[in-house]
Amino acid sequence: MIMEPQWNLAAYHRCPSVIFLLVATSYTWLLPVTSPQRIPTDPQAAPEYAHSIRLDGDIILGGLFPVHSRGDRGTPCGELKKEKGIHRLEAMMFAIDLINKDPELLPNITLGARILDTCSRDTYALEQSLTFVQALIERDGSDVRCANGDPPIFTKPDKIVGVIGAAASSVSIMVANILRLFKIPQISYASTAPELSDNTRYDFFSRVVPPDSYQAQAMMDIVTAMEWNYVSTLASEGNYGESGVEAFIQISRETGGVCIAQSLKIPREPRPGEFDKIIRRLLETSNARAIIMFANEDDIRRVLDAAKRNNQTGHFLWVGSDSWGSKISPVIGQERVAEGAITILPKRASVDGLEKVGRDSSYEQEGKVQFVMDAVYAMAHALHRMHRELCYGYPGLCPRMANIDGKELLSHIRAVSFNGSAGTPVVFNENGDAPGRYDIFQYQITNRSTAEYRVIGSWTNKLHLKVEAMRWRTGDPSLPASVCSIPCRAGERKKVVKGVPCCWHCERCEGYHYQASEFTCELCPYEMRPDSNRTGCVPIPIIKLEWHSPWAIFPVFISMLGIIATSFVIVTFVRYNDTPIVRASGREMSYVLLTGIFLCYAITFLMIATPDVGVCSFRRIFLGLGMCFSYAALLTKTNRIHRIFEQGKKSVTAPRFISPASQLVITFSLISVQLLGVFVWFAVDPPHTVVDYGEQRTQDPMSARGVLKCDISDLSLICSLGYSILLMVTCTVYAIKTRGVPETFNEAKPIGFTMYTTCIIWLAFIPIFFGTSQSAERMYIQTTTLTISLSLSASVSLGMLYMPKVYIILFHPEQNVPKRKRSFKAIVTAATMSGKLTQKGGDRPNGEVKTELCESMETNSE
Repeated sequence: MIMEPQWNLAAYHRCPSVIFLLVATSYTWLLPVTSPQRIPTDPQAAPEYAHSIRLDGDIILGGLFPVHSRGDRGTPCGELKKEKGIHRLEAMMFAIDLINKDPELLPNITLGARILDTCSRDTYALEQSLTFVQALIERDGSDVRCANGDPPIFTKPDKIVGVIGAAASSVSIMVANILRLFKIPQISYASTAPELSDNTRYDFFSRVVPPDSYQAQAMMDIVTAMEWNYVSTLASEGNYGESGVEAFIQISRETGGVCIAQSLKIPREPRPGEFDKIIRRLLETSNARAIIMFANEDDIRRVLDAAKRNNQTGHFLWVGSDSWGSKISPVIGQERVAEGAITILPKRASVDGLEKVGRDSSYEQEGKVQFVMDAVYAMAHALHRMHRELCYGYPGLCPRMANIDGKELLSHIRAVSFNGSAGTPVVFNENGDAPGRYDIFQYQITNRSTAEYRVIGSWTNKLHLKVEAMRWRTGDPSLPASVCSIPCRAGERKKVVKGVPCCWHCERCEGYHYQASEFTCELCPYEMRPDSNRTGCVPIPIIKLEWHSPWAIFPVFISMLGIIATSFVIVTFVRYNDTPIVRASGREMSYVLLTGIFLCYAITFLMIATPDVGVCSFRRIFLGLGMCFSYAALLTKTNRIHRIFEQGKKSVTAPRFISPASQLVITFSLISVQLLGVFVWFAVDPPHTVVDYGEQRTQDPMSARGVLKCDISDLSLICSLGYSILLMVTCTVYAIKTRGVPETFNEAKPIGFTMYTTCIIWLAFIPIFFGTSQSAERMYIQTTTLTISLSLSASVSLGMLYMPKVYIILFHPEQNVPKRKRSFKAIVTAATMSGKLTQKGGDRPNGEVKTELCESMETNSE
């Protein structure tokens, strides 16, 4: 028969905090890192199995601790784990000792323990934990006989009422599946896998540490606070690592804003070079510098070592779970590569009474000691509640608690509420989970020599982070980046890479588009343009032709000269109104013509003035009126000449309507047609101003301008000038027909030259005006072209028709004498001779014809 050994705990009650360090030392010396072996305590005694501790008591609690690490291939156990193993084991024994001495908690009842080593391996822990259920399995000895024929005597195993542990989530899950079958409650001090929160599968499991779903949320809040949106995850294969990463990824999907570049897994049995391969894989997405780690401390150490070997010190930004916490073992010898690492650990405090071994000892209390003691106390408080309910007033265990019902005990466990060993509340929710309370650490190297974990914040349903307390390897106080793409600048939209919402290309909002949102550009309203940083729209500046513009100065200068000259001619004619030259030129028609010339010059000022309803009204009236006055008068003159000479060829009777009064009536009748058209225009479309945003809508919106103008379209302009142009063309036709009249008769020849020149001017005006309709300078070019064309037309008429007369009046008054009157018969004779001489013109020089005609005219003058 095989008997299980007991470690010698005689000294425990004398010095509980020291004995287990001594035991651990001798244990390591007595037991190499191999599997269970037999240690003969007496040469005659039967061999015993190691890796367990037994402590007698009225109620026995089980315990699972990773006293050894996982062994290499082929061996279940490895080297001794002083912190996660011995410290925690000692904490359970210390808690039991304190409870047994407490007169208020479980009075007259002694707690015992049956503690097993899990060797950090779930399969090995499962084998070990079968010890806990032995008392609940009935043994059939009917077919077994001793050598002497007597029936066998079985040693009654300890009945375990509850189990404290395990540490690793994978171990707890494996053990929980067995314990729930036998209704044995289990309280873990370190297992944080979210999977264990499933109360339908792990209904007898509870824990005094928060699940990784809280931890994952806390880590997500850290990543968000650091403004990291592109991270990779690294997990040890198993329930703890995989469940933690899965919870983190799930939260990232739900909240958005954080993308997972890669999600890598560390195998349970990594091959040589596996960690170097992991580092190379992580470098494939080098922008994802932040690495979210849910890994055991052995894997953490090997990952850091691989990063160091690959010269990646300072590249990765480690974010470690509670398995890293504030442990020293993962970072010993590789402090530089671990510098800046942010780690998380359930909020804890050192427990008074686990004192140091010696004055110069480097012993520090392991981080989960508090939770081990809280787990033991939670079990004790539940048993105390149960005892008070079942054995009220009975000292010690009553018969009703002889066989403790695990389901009933579980209900008392879930109902406990007390202040734990560190002064923090210990409670459980309906799934057996403790509330989430974490401290946030950063591994810092101060003065480039001393490395330590420093508390930089906390998390209790909400993150409280002291960013100013953080330190980075570069010494730069600004937060390091772990983003796929840098933020787009103002006026740029994000074009997201398909399938990776945290990676994007920045595209600038071009043209008249502005950044409407993070991902879209929208077109500004037609009368607006993007502002300088393209985050909104501003009104397009409105301009008009200014007086100081070069486009206005030249037309105004010409107009002023023309107005002065016209005024001078009018004044001269008025002053010398009764002189022969003024009278011979037809005073009434001359004043009408000079009025039209004056208006042609004056319209320049209306075309440049700031548009308003009044200015626009006057533009409509006077735009074509000046030309209408001029060419109506000239047309009446040329028509009179043509009728006179045509009538003279037929008879000696003078044609009708050639008197000055008739000429004025005809002229103003022609002008009234223009005015009638303008009044109809007023009635159909009242004058108003408009802002034309299309005229100077350049490709560069910064150069765009709105042009304030009157509502006179190009078509309206042509219609307004069209009648005057019709008069001009008709007058030109009559000028051509009367080109053969005597040179000195009623200005026929000067009128002809005037009309030919005017036609050339307006033929040049049309292609310039309409050819620039698409130009950004359209307003300036068209206005300048129109005003100069009007001024030139007026100048031609003024120069050819009146300047010679003014010259004679002022400088050659001797020529300003009356001529003998000619009868209509004499005029007809002159016309007839003119026709004959024209026929001879092919054989004679022009000069001879002209001289002969002049002499004939002088002879027939009266």
